[in-house]
Amino acid sequence: MIQGLRTVIYPVTALDEATEWYRRVLDRAPYFDQPFYVGFEVGGFELGLVPDGVPGTAGATAYWGTPDAQAELVRLVGLGATVESPVEEVGEGIKVATVRDPYGNLFGIIENPHFDLGKLA
Repeated sequence: MIQGLRTVIYPVTALDEATEWYRRVLDRAPYFDQPFYVGFEVGGFELGLVPDGVPGTAGATAYWGTPDAQAELVRLVGLGATVESPVEEVGEGIKVATVRDPYGNLFGIIENPHFDLGKLA
């Protein structure tokens, strides 16, 4: 079950520089700051930076929240999506995966036990 938008991930080539730039843009420090990922909480959503991506015209990847990433991945494949990256634990109980929809678009899913739906109420 898709619950709503949670995270948008931006690939960067210089993580430290990008972290400082987004810190100034968002006027806040990241809540998660590791060499493999930096996450900023912004109004109940997450803006994430990954150092191993390739910036370009494809842009960012939006991740849609789900309570069970593995079950949602199976459901999406059953609906005609193809797996781009399987479910992976990325730290602190957070799991992500991406699929390509039948039209070639990248669609991300995220299971984040730290996401508080009460913030949006």
